[in-house]
Parts: sequence; C-alpha cells; structure tokens
Amino acid sequence: MPYTQGMRKTSVYLDDQQAEHLAALAREAGRPQAEILREAITAYRLPSSRDRSFALAAGFRRVDDDARPISEIPEQELLEGFGA
Repeated sequence: MPYTQGMRKTSVYLDDQQAEHLAALAREAGRPQAEILREAITAYRLPSSRDRSFALAAGFRRVDDDARPISEIPEQELLEGFGA
C-alpha cells in the first residue's frame, strides 16, 4: 500500500519567514516538511471562546430573577450568603 494512499494533495501559501521556519523545523527533526505540517494541523486547537454563558447553554437555569449577566454582578454581591 503506497504511503500517500488515503491522503489528499493540497497547496499552502507561506510567506518567506514561515517557509524558512518550516524548512528549519524539518531539517532539525530530520523529517519531511509535509509531515511537520500534518502534525501541526493535527495538534492545532481553536482558541477557547470568551462566551461566559456556557452554563446556560448547557441547560442550567438561573435561580434568581436578576437580568444582569453574572459577569456584571459585583463579586461582593455574588458572595452574599456564603459567609463573605
């Protein structure tokens, strides 16, 4: 079975600095540039969202009638009833 079976050829445009960095990484690792790119793509994760409404999105409901987002409620107010 050929090594490339199940793979799709694609092109990637890199600026000079990126191309030099990729070439250096491949030389240092003794691996093909394509292998370095595939590994980088596999390891890439999107930055986490700053959405603070995750609990509400998960089906949790607030137990109060305050319309303000929790992130806008002063900390001291949130800590009331917890001995603070």
